Amino acid sequence: MTGSLWGLFWATAALILIGVYLSWTAGRLDRLHSRIDAARAALDAQLLRRASVAQELATAGVLDPAASIVLYQAAHAARQAEEEQREVSESELSQALRAVFAEPPQVEAVRQAPGGEESLGELNQAVRRVPMARRFHNDAVRAARAVRTHRVVRWFRLAGHAPFPLAFEMDDEPPSALADPTSH
Repeated sequence: MTGSLWGLFWATAALILIGVYLSWTAGRLDRLHSRIDAARAALDAQLLRRASVAQELATAGVLDPAASIVLYQAAHAARQAEEEQREVSESELSQALRAVFAEPPQVEAVRQAPGGEESLGELNQAVRRVPMARRFHNDAVRAARAVRTHRVVRWFRLAGHAPFPLAFEMDDEPPSALADPTSH
């Protein structure tokens, strides 16, 4: 009887340890999903800021009419895009920004216009923050995916009904003329 009590004790201890591990893993996964949500909100805010600044710059009258139209349409499309088209629209805005600000003389012309220096400063900040926000988001997605691929997580369905996290893939390369320190 004493042997069977010890066996029962060890079996109970093992079940408790397994339960603690599963609970810890589920909590970790929940924290990772929360981190993804926070990173996505930050990314959305940076993308909206970039599109808003681009739209303001396009309507400020400091660009030539063709550049204004290209930039305005791309920024408007990025702001209005449905979730399924968001990556494509944001990539198109990046391409429009690179096309409009491809040459340092264009940047200098905007800088010389009234309010141009402030507008370019805001745009430069917005353009620089998007890749960082996207990197933070995608790092959080990678971490959650790594945990979700473990067998224990799948067997015990520790992710619940949360959708499988997806990275946000877009072209976020900034315009080279904005990055050029000699153009300041």
